[in-house]
Amino acid sequence: MNPKVEIFSQGEELVTGQIIDTNAAWLSDQLIQMGFTVSRHTTVGDKLEDLVALLQEIADRADCCICTGGLGPTVDDLTAEAVAIAFDLPLEFDAIAYQQMADYFKQRGRSMPESNRKQAMLPKTSVRLDNEWGTAPGFALRTSRCHFAFVPGVPYEMKQMFKNKITPLVLSQFSARPWKLMTIKTLGMGESELQNCLEKLAFPESVQLGFRTGKDEIQTKLLFPPEFPETELQDFTSKVAKQLGDSVFSIAGQDDHSDDIATVINKLLQQKQLSLSILETFSHGLMAAKCRSVEALNEARFVANFERICEQMAIEVQNDLSALSINIAENFRKKAGTDFALVQLSDATKNDVADPKQSIQLYNAIAGHKETTTCLTRASGTYKRKQNQAALSGLDFFRRYLQKTL
Repeated sequence: MNPKVEIFSQGEELVTGQIIDTNAAWLSDQLIQMGFTVSRHTTVGDKLEDLVALLQEIADRADCCICTGGLGPTVDDLTAEAVAIAFDLPLEFDAIAYQQMADYFKQRGRSMPESNRKQAMLPKTSVRLDNEWGTAPGFALRTSRCHFAFVPGVPYEMKQMFKNKITPLVLSQFSARPWKLMTIKTLGMGESELQNCLEKLAFPESVQLGFRTGKDEIQTKLLFPPEFPETELQDFTSKVAKQLGDSVFSIAGQDDHSDDIATVINKLLQQKQLSLSILETFSHGLMAAKCRSVEALNEARFVANFERICEQMAIEVQNDLSALSINIAENFRKKAGTDFALVQLSDATKNDVADPKQSIQLYNAIAGHKETTTCLTRASGTYKRKQNQAALSGLDFFRRYLQKTL
């Protein structure tokens, strides 16, 4: 069984929501990749008795704990004092830590305030963790069953100290084998639909299934134990992807780069050296903005409404927006001189757009050398959410089209 680790964040600004605890998320990702089981994230404000109580609890239930914050020079930085009380380890002056801080200030042409002396007071028997990226030194110690490591809460300092000081320390103390994570990215289905698709698939007991909804995709996550054979891992991942059908646009392992929808489109176009032009209305240029990485994108244009497009192209306005989108796509492809044109129209009114309870219709069309095809989709929610859905629906329509035709 992999060692159990907890992440403990200290700071009133975290508890009150003034800042978001990005440290805990980053640390979890690092620790899981190293093979640890992250059991808890806990955040405590600047109350000494709460810090003491939590440290004592963690010492009895976790194998390891990474603590961030509370190592500064001010009165609300209480971590070292809390450790001293919790484990009966008096604070002792560390002359090396003090000199390192003095040198830090001197190199920057500043005098060190006397209050910084507090940061050189470390719990007895603890191991100093030199901070080469800031002033506050960290420290590590073991009490009861738990190995503790304490680092500053400043994200840059914390990350550098974790990579350079804590990682070698914990790897020397623990034998951990990382689990293997496979991430399948999809568009076009919600989490419940994805889960329904997988209900008939027999999962190995040791494989954990999870879902995560992101802004531009939904991820189906498969977590395999360290001993799971690589061939069987790849075979089962392929079975899951096949079950989810053409909603899948990217599959990646933990150490691989997972492509976004635009990168997938770019790779498909580059394989055959094909070019693309985009014309959009409701999404206000967001579709093109998501395609910054698409080298094959020759022209991208945003026009406020389809009447304006028709005026610019000398096309007669039609009530049938599906047929109109085809006409515009064919004309735009010829004008742009590209292999494909992707056009998206909408007849949404201002009231439709502003009302989060009202969905809107989107008319997507793709024109190529040999054929033109269309699809009707819908977007719902807030104005920004509708815009994002509109952009993604158009790009995903084009991605599916390419995968079927190329």
